[in-house]
Amino acid sequence: MALILEGDKGRLPELVPIRHGRMLESPFTFYRGAALNMAEDLAHLPTTGVRVQCCGDAHLVNFRGFGTPERRVNFDIHDLDETLPAPWEWDLKRLATSFVVACRDNGFSKQCAEDAVLTCVRSYREHMAEFSKMNALDVWYAKLDAEDLVANMQDAEARHRVRKRIAKERARSVLEHDFPTLVHSRGESLRIKENPPTIYHPKGTPVEVTTAFARYRDSLRPSIRALLDRFELKDIAIKVVGIGSVGTRCFAMLLMAGEKDPLFLQVKEARCSVLEAYAGKSVFANHGERVVNGHRLMQSASDIFLGWTVGRTGHHFYIRQLRDVKVKPMVENFTPGSMVQFAEWCGHTLARAHARSGEPAVISGYLGKSDAFDQAIAAFSVAYADQTERDHAALEKAARQGRLEVLVERK
Repeated sequence: MALILEGDKGRLPELVPIRHGRMLESPFTFYRGAALNMAEDLAHLPTTGVRVQCCGDAHLVNFRGFGTPERRVNFDIHDLDETLPAPWEWDLKRLATSFVVACRDNGFSKQCAEDAVLTCVRSYREHMAEFSKMNALDVWYAKLDAEDLVANMQDAEARHRVRKRIAKERARSVLEHDFPTLVHSRGESLRIKENPPTIYHPKGTPVEVTTAFARYRDSLRPSIRALLDRFELKDIAIKVVGIGSVGTRCFAMLLMAGEKDPLFLQVKEARCSVLEAYAGKSVFANHGERVVNGHRLMQSASDIFLGWTVGRTGHHFYIRQLRDVKVKPMVENFTPGSMVQFAEWCGHTLARAHARSGEPAVISGYLGKSDAFDQAIAAFSVAYADQTERDHAALEKAARQGRLEVLVERK
């Protein structure tokens, strides 16, 4: 509870109850919002001392498909708000444990949870061995094409369902679908549609964001600046996202280059990484730049509008497109088979991300060729899933006793 309350500090106070409400839904949602708790626990466990650019919050919902600048759909790590150089084991343990917690949340068997974890870790180990034998440039250019992954799915029904999801998300990026969904006209002006308490306009003009936006432009490549200059800022609204980010200063921005030519950008506050107290301070003075650098190091392709800035009151931000063919996994709809399949993809993706910034031969040498490491992580994951359930129960007790303000959103 002390760490949950520590994580609340500096967040917008009116949104903190939403964070608590989302974390209370289940041990799985708690786990997704409790990256600081796990960082504290992992910091006191043994590591090899080998460091990579870590995600810092590598749970399975943080892996998804999204559009590349070349308009393909890659499968990769999505949010890197907590990214920092740190021991590679921390990411892998957080990812593996998330599969046990998710399997329990879905009512799957212990065997399914074990299969998912072992598949995830085996995939990481075997692909790290492959990356250890590749040239540095080949590792850097490696990617997981989402449509290729889907084509190789054994479950025909799941394959059809995922293809429909990708097609739907592609459509969401098309003007005639996206624009009327998010925007309405008020006289001659355009406004982002409100949906309180998760999308709303703050009182007064958010000067901090408009000031930060002018500085953001300087963090972009000259060619992207020229593209951005074609757009004019029309509206800004607070947009609550995720679980771990609830209460941080997150905004949606509407820009227009013409009557039917919109651009939606997401502005996210970048705070200290949850790993910083245990892995050391970032080399970047601006946490937005830390996050952007983490994206570029760990992702096979990053948003062309990815940049950073600082607000008038000193808050750090990073900016990217709000929607760009983002295909979020619907974990609650997974079958046991699709959970195991997804675990293979995530293990592969994390190995590729770590291999870009670390020493794949050293990590692979430690992992070895047997499944001894896989079994050890599986045992850890079950133990930490048990701990997560106890922590979630402590949160429920605090809420019942009135020690925690909670807002449960309508479904």
